[in-house]
Amino acid sequence: MNDSPLALLGGEPTITAPGPHFTWPVIAEPDREAVAAQLESGVSIPDRSGVVADFEDALASYLGVRHVVTTCTGTAALHSMYAAAGIGPGDEVIVPALTFHATATPLFHLGAHPVLADVDDRGQLDLDDAARRLTARTKAVVAVHLWGLPEDMDALVSFAEEHAVMLLEDGSHAHGATWNGRRTGTFGAAAAFSLNGPKPLSAGEGGFVATDDSELYYRVLLHGQYNKRCRREIPATHPLARFAVTGMGLKLRIHPLAAALALAQLPRLDGYLDGRQSTAARMCAALDGVPGIRVPHVPVLARPSWYALPLRYEPAGLGGLPLERFLEAVHAEGADAVDQPGSTCPLGTHPLFQAPGALLPGYADHQGPAVGDFPAAEHVHATTLKLPVWHGQEDVRLADAYTAAIAKVASHAKDLL
Repeated sequence: MNDSPLALLGGEPTITAPGPHFTWPVIAEPDREAVAAQLESGVSIPDRSGVVADFEDALASYLGVRHVVTTCTGTAALHSMYAAAGIGPGDEVIVPALTFHATATPLFHLGAHPVLADVDDRGQLDLDDAARRLTARTKAVVAVHLWGLPEDMDALVSFAEEHAVMLLEDGSHAHGATWNGRRTGTFGAAAAFSLNGPKPLSAGEGGFVATDDSELYYRVLLHGQYNKRCRREIPATHPLARFAVTGMGLKLRIHPLAAALALAQLPRLDGYLDGRQSTAARMCAALDGVPGIRVPHVPVLARPSWYALPLRYEPAGLGGLPLERFLEAVHAEGADAVDQPGSTCPLGTHPLFQAPGALLPGYADHQGPAVGDFPAAEHVHATTLKLPVWHGQEDVRLADAYTAAIAKVASHAKDLL
């Protein structure tokens, strides 16, 4: 136990190294060379060729799927996945009440209705609550691998089969994560991933859809990759081929420079994930048993990607100390990369879900959820702290300092009451 007085109360901070303490992605010389080479080769690729084709092929091989289509953002990937899955006006899609809003918001632009279902104490979809929300209009259920911790995909596959609904995946936090040795993003009819800046695999900005279903693949192309890609990849004899020039009218292509960056990063992804796995295990071991802190439970079948390390704060173990005061003290110790989830929160708290008709006229009569409708999601969010998960041996000392700062504040919690 660290008996030093808390920095917030005049003591010496645990961490004095200047920040930022975590930056991502790691930009190495191969990344610079790849982007520079692409800059000279071409900055617009309207078909499936060059670095776009190379990147999609590499992703398909990595995941073990037949088809990958890259997009300009993860949100666009989700939009294209839902459109390609045939989700349209009046359809309902069950999504966890606790996730980033883009898991659900594209559904509004298809005339569909996101149906929120509560989560369990781990923050993962509560299948009993999801079952209660099924109707004749339910078209799909979405698995979200929040913070890079895989959902129980055996249970979700069984749920989808039992209720005859399509299973889709939002793998935006979970590149390279596995359930029972199988990569997330390969269990459902299709999966959408983000390649946004801090994601385990980063293009700076971008996304992709992965699927084994050729019909769904063609419709992903029609949704956001019109003209050359559609004309060259959708068989001329296919009934949808006549729409190739216009597609559905949207252009959602990835930028070639983004594709070049992510393609250069992909060969290092598994090494980074191995490093994160080791660091996360080390941090959890250091924090296990610290009063007021609960480390995540990782099922034996799960191998997370550790987009972040979510901790649960239990104030009863610290005399009722409010989370805000605890976090203030942790920051004073120099551990300023510890934070509470912001936009990843209970979806029902967003005005867009409460009153979508204010922005989307087709939802003028839509009655959104009220605060308190999803108590588990609200409780999990209100009691979650998240830390970065470092990947390198050179980062071990910093990871240890962060866990030491948290343990120090917990051991002196009485001084903050």
